[in-house]
Amino acid sequence: MVIRYLSAFILPGLLVLLFTRVTYNRYIGLALTVGLIAASVYKGYTNTFPLIVVDAFSLTVGFWLAVKMKPRVFKKT
Repeated sequence: MVIRYLSAFILPGLLVLLFTRVTYNRYIGLALTVGLIAASVYKGYTNTFPLIVVDAFSLTVGFWLAVKMKPRVFKKT
């Protein structure tokens, strides 16, 4: 049970950051991560309300970090 809470605390935030870096859009990264969590809730992997709250907290922190990331600046040569 502890592993579920630890992964719920860490993985959604990391997924938001990963999808933000891949898509170059923080809103799309957040939407993709919310979709994955919704699918896991639907399949029954996330089955308690406190686990959903921890997922939401991690999503919020991941989105906040995605906002704080510096955008890449490409220089013309």
